[in-house]
Amino acid sequence: MHRWRALAAAAICALSASAAAAQNRPDQRAFLRLYKELVETDTTPSAGSCTRAAGQIAARLRAAGFPGDAVVTFAPPDHPREGGVVAVLPGSDPALPAVLLLGHLDVVEARRADWTRDPFTLVEEDGYFYGRGTFDDKAQGAVWADTMIRLRPLTPRRTVKLALTCGEETTFAFNGAEWLTRTRPDLIAAGFVLNEGGGGRYGANGRPDMLAVQIGEKAAQNYTLTATHNGGHSAQPTGDNAIYALVGAVQAIREHRFPVSFTATTRAFFAAMAQRAGAEMGEAIRRLLADAGDAEADAIVSRDKTLQAALRTTCVPTLLSAGHAENALPQRATANINCRLFPGETVEGVLDTLRGLAGPEVVVTANQPIRPTAVPLAPDPAILAPMTQVAKRHFPGVPVVPMMSAGATDGIFFQAIGIPVYGVPGMLIDGDMSGIHGRDERIRVKALYAGRDYLFDLVKAYAGVR
Repeated sequence: MHRWRALAAAAICALSASAAAAQNRPDQRAFLRLYKELVETDTTPSAGSCTRAAGQIAARLRAAGFPGDAVVTFAPPDHPREGGVVAVLPGSDPALPAVLLLGHLDVVEARRADWTRDPFTLVEEDGYFYGRGTFDDKAQGAVWADTMIRLRPLTPRRTVKLALTCGEETTFAFNGAEWLTRTRPDLIAAGFVLNEGGGGRYGANGRPDMLAVQIGEKAAQNYTLTATHNGGHSAQPTGDNAIYALVGAVQAIREHRFPVSFTATTRAFFAAMAQRAGAEMGEAIRRLLADAGDAEADAIVSRDKTLQAALRTTCVPTLLSAGHAENALPQRATANINCRLFPGETVEGVLDTLRGLAGPEVVVTANQPIRPTAVPLAPDPAILAPMTQVAKRHFPGVPVVPMMSAGATDGIFFQAIGIPVYGVPGMLIDGDMSGIHGRDERIRVKALYAGRDYLFDLVKAYAGVR
């Protein structure tokens, strides 16, 4: 028994050493230095600087041989900390439209008191990298910058561009992606964009469960509900109350379900899910694909919050404010309603629905900024084929599934000017979303390195580099 235990221990040590060696190539060490610097550069809206991070990336690109005019940094005078960087690697065939690698440098706020570890120190622990932005979106941003550096000595047929911008995570921040599409469309002109929003996930067994390619996304839009009343002394209450009116409107929105809709992408996604789900869920999905008005099937599928979000427009209250004194009837009560609009749904159409639900006592307005309408994007075999072919080498046996993102990315600004955007597979996440936008954000070490290798080979395939 002792001999077998010794052999087993030796085998485990050998596997661990092999895994460590596989993540210790010279090119990986250079990438880790870039990734660490990016994660440890605070780019939160409150105290950080995307401009600093963009400058660090620009310096690395120039050190790798990119000429000065091929690397453009920008920061508007009224938003000096919200800058970005664009880089261009020309291809040998000008007839081929460029591919643009898009990512964002900014991250969601992270308070040290809330975290187990310092959110702006890259910590490797138990097979994970911890830190704010380790996944969203500095993993992909670092991979894209690293990809440009690795491509520099090669000769791509297709021009490859990089855009790392600020403002994706914050509604009222300067948005670099929107600014580029509005003021510098020549600089970021491309045949298609590779962006965040796809990726994949690990199953409960710790193995890759599926790879996801995002084809289309919802549009995020906020609305405000406002109820007003004359108020008065709280010792003489009546049934006419601003809070009562607001609560009634919020309850009506809670009970409302927007109709089920499908795009070509979500039909393909749900057809794939029907094959992988249990018997009851699989049958319900097939029924819903056959009849979008099947309420019973809808109720079963919608038990899964991820699937429910992919079926329809959703609206949910996220902020409440009411009253002016503890001993007075409220004169004003407001609620923010955060909606995610299904492709093709308009801001005005949802506004009309919310007004109907809220009733005449509550005023409903659409908040600024108003983002472009999300447009359905049909899967393009010419774009999807390389994703699938490269995945067969890097993730054998793992299916590539098209999906629509229930969230919103900066891709919507590029789609608004006619450039199709695809959220790339390859960067896998745990089923619990790995703390994205929350405490102790993390990414598996093996997921980061595997995703880097996959994405580099994918860009080489598009660029025509052998």
